[in-house]
Amino acid sequence: MSDNGDRSGENPNEQDPEEMLRRLFGEAFGNTDDDADPEADDTPEEEKPSASRGPSMGFTGDPRSSSSSQDDDSGQAGGFPGFPPGFDPGMLGPLGADPQMLQQIMGQVQAMFSAMQSDDEGSAVNWDVTMSAALSAVQDDDPPMTPSDQHHVDSALRLAEMWLDEATSFDALGQIGQALTRRKWIEQTFESWKQLTEPVAVSVGKAMAQVVRQQLEEGEGAGIPEELRGMLPPEAMGQFATMMERMGGVAFGAQIGQAIGELASEVHSGSDIGLPMAGQSLALVPSNIRDFGDGLQVEDEEVLLYLALREAARIRLFAHAPWLDDDLFNAVAQYAAGIHINMDRIEEAAANINPQDPEAVEALFGEDLFTADRTPLQEAALRRIETTLALVEGWVDDVVSQAAAHLPSLERLRETMNRRRATGGPAEQAFAALVGLELRPRRLRDAAALWKHLRETLGVSGRDEVWSHPDVQPDEADLDDPEGFQARRSQREQASAEMDDELKKLLDGDYGSTGEDNGGDAR
Repeated sequence: MSDNGDRSGENPNEQDPEEMLRRLFGEAFGNTDDDADPEADDTPEEEKPSASRGPSMGFTGDPRSSSSSQDDDSGQAGGFPGFPPGFDPGMLGPLGADPQMLQQIMGQVQAMFSAMQSDDEGSAVNWDVTMSAALSAVQDDDPPMTPSDQHHVDSALRLAEMWLDEATSFDALGQIGQALTRRKWIEQTFESWKQLTEPVAVSVGKAMAQVVRQQLEEGEGAGIPEELRGMLPPEAMGQFATMMERMGGVAFGAQIGQAIGELASEVHSGSDIGLPMAGQSLALVPSNIRDFGDGLQVEDEEVLLYLALREAARIRLFAHAPWLDDDLFNAVAQYAAGIHINMDRIEEAAANINPQDPEAVEALFGEDLFTADRTPLQEAALRRIETTLALVEGWVDDVVSQAAAHLPSLERLRETMNRRRATGGPAEQAFAALVGLELRPRRLRDAAALWKHLRETLGVSGRDEVWSHPDVQPDEADLDDPEGFQARRSQREQASAEMDDELKKLLDGDYGSTGEDNGGDAR
C-alpha cells in the first residue's frame, strides 16, 4: 500500500487511465464501494471528493471558492485543490498546464455529475439548480421585511376586501395578507413556475439529447477534447454523453432560474402575471411596489391600495372560477408541445459546452432558441391564452375601477398599469424569449370595454355570472362586438345543452332510437 505522498511521486505515464478517471470523477466512472480497496486510500471519509459535491449552481458556480476551503480545512500539503490527495495535474498533459483552469473545469464536471445523479430522474431540468439560480439573482438586492411592511400590506388588503364587496358578487376568502420579500416570492411561486416551464424544458431537453448523442456517439467522441478522449475507457463514452446531455439541462434550468429571479424584482404580487402563481393567497411584494411608485407622483398609500385591490380581485376571481387556472396552464402546455426547436442553435450549444466559459453556453439557450413557425394547434392555444388573460385583466380593471372610484389618482394608476400589462417589463420579455411564449393580454382594453358593457346592461351579478362555466366564455368575436355577446352566448348555451342531451342518450343506450322502434321491439 502506498500513502498519499508516495502516490504524488509516481510517474504519470505508469498510471492506469481508467483508475485515474475513477479517482478524479468517483462513481460516475464506475468507482463503487464494492470495487474499491479499503486500504487503497486512508483519507478520512469526509475529506474524500464526492460527485455530489461541487458548485451548487452547476454552470454559474465558482468551484475555486469551495475547493480552496476544503484544502484549508483538510490541511493537505502539496495537493491540488478539489482533487484526491497526491493528484498530479501534469498527468493530463496540456490540459493540466494551467492548474487554475483545470480546477475550474473539474469543479464544473463534478457539478454536472451531481446534477446527473439528481433525484429528479424524470425531469428535463434539475430544479434544484433552477431554484439556486433564481435565489442567487436576488440575494444581493432583496430588502428585508419589516414589521411596518407587514402591517401596511395587511391593512391595505383588508381595506381592499371591504371596497371590493361593493364592486363584485364574488365573496372574500377571509385571508390574512402576506408581505413577501423577493426570495419569499420565488419560494412561494416556484411550483407554479415548474408547471409552466416544464413542457418547454422537455422539448429543449429532447433536442439537446438528440444532438449530443449524434456528436459524441455517432461521431465516435469527436466532440470530446483530444486530451481527454484518449484517456476514456470504452464503457465511459455513453456515460460521458449522458453527462453532456445533463449539462445542457442544467444550463437551461439555470437560465429559467435566472429569469424567475429577475421577475422577482419586478412583480407586485403573487398573481401579477395574470395567473395565481402563489396559489389562492393574498400576497404583495412591498419593495417592488415602492419601486413602481417612484416617479408616479402618487402617494405611497394610494399605490399600495390600488395594487392590493387588483391582487384581491384577481384572487377572488380564480377562487370562484376554479376551472380558470387549469385552462390557462393546459393551454400553455398545448402551445409548448408544438414548439419547434432551432436545431442549429442547439448544435451550437452542444458544440460549445465548455466548463471554462459557462456564461457563453447559457446565452445560447436564450437567443433564437425557437423557430418562428407555429402549428395550427399552437395558434389556437396562443389565441386562447391571450384572450383568457385579456378577459381576466379586463375584469380586474373594471372591478377595481368601480371599487376605487374615489381614489384621487385612479386614472393615472389605471393607465400606467394597463400599459405595463400590455407591454411587459424587461424581465417578462427575457422570460418570454426563453420559453418561447409571451403571457400578454393583448386585447386588455377591448376586454375591459366588454365587462363594462355587461355591468351596465346586466348589473354586477350578471357580469360576474359569465364566469360560471368555461363553455360559454367570451371569445375574440365578443371583444370585437360587446353588444352582440348576449345573443352569441345564448347560441353557445343552446349548443352546449344539445351536446349534453346527445351525450346522455349515448350513455343511456337510447341514441338513434324512436318510440315506434321501441314499440316494435316490444311486440
